[in-house]
Amino acid sequence: MKKVIFAGVLLAFCSGLILNCQPESTPVERAKVLFTQDLEVLETLVNGPLLTLAEHGSDEDSLRAAFYECRLAYKKIEHLTEYYFPVTSRILNGPPLPEYELDENKAFAPGGLQVVEEMLFPFEPGTRAELVKEVRKMQPELRRCRELWTVTEVTEAHLLDAIRLQLFRDITLGVSGFDTPICQKAIPELTTNLESLQRYVDLFAMEEGAGLDLLFEKAIVFTRKNPDFDTFDRLTFISDYINPLTGQLVDFQNALGFAPLKDLTPLRGDTRTLFDRNLFDPDFYTGDANAFTNESKVALGEKLFHEVRLSAGNVRSCASCHQPDKAFTDGLPQSVGLKGTAVARNAPTLFYAALQERHFYDQRASSLEAQSQDVIQNHDEMHGSLPEACAKLMKDSDYVLMFKKAFPSIDDIQPAHVMNALASYERTLLPFDSRFDRYMRGDKTVLNGAEKRGFNLFMGKAKCGTCHFMPIFNGTVPPTFVHSESEVLGVMTAPGSGKLDPDQGRGADYPAMPDLNRAFKIPTVRNVALTAPYMHNGAYQTLEQVIDFYDHGGAVGFGLNLPNQTLPADSLRLDAREKSDLVAFMEALTDLELRRNKIAQK
Repeated sequence: MKKVIFAGVLLAFCSGLILNCQPESTPVERAKVLFTQDLEVLETLVNGPLLTLAEHGSDEDSLRAAFYECRLAYKKIEHLTEYYFPVTSRILNGPPLPEYELDENKAFAPGGLQVVEEMLFPFEPGTRAELVKEVRKMQPELRRCRELWTVTEVTEAHLLDAIRLQLFRDITLGVSGFDTPICQKAIPELTTNLESLQRYVDLFAMEEGAGLDLLFEKAIVFTRKNPDFDTFDRLTFISDYINPLTGQLVDFQNALGFAPLKDLTPLRGDTRTLFDRNLFDPDFYTGDANAFTNESKVALGEKLFHEVRLSAGNVRSCASCHQPDKAFTDGLPQSVGLKGTAVARNAPTLFYAALQERHFYDQRASSLEAQSQDVIQNHDEMHGSLPEACAKLMKDSDYVLMFKKAFPSIDDIQPAHVMNALASYERTLLPFDSRFDRYMRGDKTVLNGAEKRGFNLFMGKAKCGTCHFMPIFNGTVPPTFVHSESEVLGVMTAPGSGKLDPDQGRGADYPAMPDLNRAFKIPTVRNVALTAPYMHNGAYQTLEQVIDFYDHGGAVGFGLNLPNQTLPADSLRLDAREKSDLVAFMEALTDLELRRNKIAQK
């Protein structure tokens, strides 16, 4: 076994010599060579030691060692596979959960290193055939990746953008153990990944890179000195090492003359850290340039948000259930409908709602515009008619002027204009101004010890950060922030009741996909201290109750039968202080203006 792994290391060493002996070339050309060499190392490890031991090995430790060598080899190329070949990357190292094609009612089985990990911890000889199958599934994908790379057009700006996004991936998914949930080798893998990114930056061989190289070295040393998953100081690593590094990377790119990309993406191309206040471009989620936000649309949308003429009988507005002084919630387990009875679900905050792919707890709406239409026309909520509301508004001269200013080319008010104006207002509800944000922007005086420990728990041992992804702390997956995830937790009718809430969530819309039964969108925990009660049914009154639910391992951890639960059922083994620290951190996610308003109300 040692000889086989040594062969992989020797191949990597010889590849480095070949790269260094290349005649003068461009950074992109050198990157092309380096990626090819790193990919060949991964292929050699998968086709050799891992497959051989999967087929014939009897020693569990040797099999795990071969698996881990493959993981480290993958981490050397992750920034480019994820950037250029996301489909292939998912098959090589995607989450061990099915992927759904909802329009076709199809589910596709997961594959790759995360699936293999589940088979090796522990390894059961009876699953050998399935293990071999999973390893073999990676072989054509690696060949495909190599073939695609030869014809992929790479530019210096895109290469640097891939490095920037990988650093963001490291501090969101990487440090949380998102793709190493069992073997908990996230921090050593982080070291390997940083070393690889440094190699790619060094391909530019410019004097301007000296400061960047030093920052890489400091970050790498920090991870080497602190390899333990549970005790790793994520807050210090991100604020003191990676934030300066990503900022310097932008300066480096500008010094080289490769302007940051201006493509419409969720993340703006020139942001220096993952905590810049204007990091996100919410217009990305509109899907239509005509729906982009402007100041006039926002002003109109805010007025419409409080407009009762959108409802039947002119008795309700959006603000009836999403009250600004309650962080755009209403403080009830479920909102009260038109008929005086509770609607099916809790009213979530609208803060940061713009930064997600789909809306509602069951993710049935594909845009904020569609979400507003659904609520206005819902029989239990507003029971309004958008065409009739538009006719009413056309009789109001002030509204006519506001609509003409917001939509200069229109002749009359149409439902699409109302929906877009409301959505434009919601797209401004992105303050990113909590004490946590200010800490990450350099003010080291604003967090206390409990809050700092709470962040490290949130992103580490407590595993909150593997679903509530930083920096939005919702289910929108970094670093591309395109896809919004849902989870099956097994929420109960009341804390510890032992009875599953009957709401089927996404499963109600997709009965042919049993894995989606009781699947719900992952909401943000920003401003969560102001948005009780919690969960889709509003059955959990305090954050302490929510943490206790997760600490037990959801429904299965409480002994209930829920085969499709995606939340790990093992106990987190949190002690009393750790639970208190988690609450303290989440309270530090309250935006300061909201916190001041709450204090003033008291």
